[in-house]
Amino acid sequence: MKPAEAAKKILDTMLGHLGFMVNIELHEDEEGSCLQILTSESKYLIGKDGERLDDLQYLVNRVLKRHFPKAPRVRVDCEHYRAIQEDHLVEEVHALAERVKASGKPLKMRPLNAYYRRLVHNALVDLPEVESVSPGGDDRLKQITIRMKKAKQS
Repeated sequence: MKPAEAAKKILDTMLGHLGFMVNIELHEDEEGSCLQILTSESKYLIGKDGERLDDLQYLVNRVLKRHFPKAPRVRVDCEHYRAIQEDHLVEEVHALAERVKASGKPLKMRPLNAYYRRLVHNALVDLPEVESVSPGGDDRLKQITIRMKKAKQS
């Protein structure tokens, strides 16, 4: 059994024990494997701001690593919630970048986890006038600052 298929079985077993009737689809893309949960009870699985989805993803990956130590991380989504959130985040980042370009003043975003911070940084790669900066530290949620790029010293 491949790690992604094992992850699907792990998630299906977990949700079955919790009493959820779901269909789980396994999708492969450039980001890796994604388990898409399809159910009429999505609000219970997603939770506030996707927190329960993050917890499910964490648990699936912990169990998967016990059986497949070298397995890549698997993403868990429900009713395309993450994909929709990612699209909204990229739109928000581009709007903030335009505000920064217009005013020249840096703007801070709401605190984001590592996955969403990486999306922000990647969304601004093609905009040469602005950059995103994450603070250091071990906090799980950090506020990214979007600012004008500094002129290079010659």
